[in-house]
Amino acid sequence: MEDAIQIDNRGDFGLWAIEVAKQIVAAQGFDLARAARDGSEDDVRAAGNALGQAITDAMIEVFDGLTEGVSGE
Repeated sequence: MEDAIQIDNRGDFGLWAIEVAKQIVAAQGFDLARAARDGSEDDVRAAGNALGQAITDAMIEVFDGLTEGVSGE
């Protein structure tokens, strides 16, 4: 995500998660569907991996935001 947002409560987190899910599906979902319809096994694997990586990146992003400023001790 390009813009920083403030997550102050569970509702804010839910809204963030919905928006991120929409972005991920728009960016990666079509490629996976197209690969499943027209591509080889390698194409499906690559598109699936890209989708998984996008989800992982989003979760790491929110984790980093939640732990920002928290001591590691």
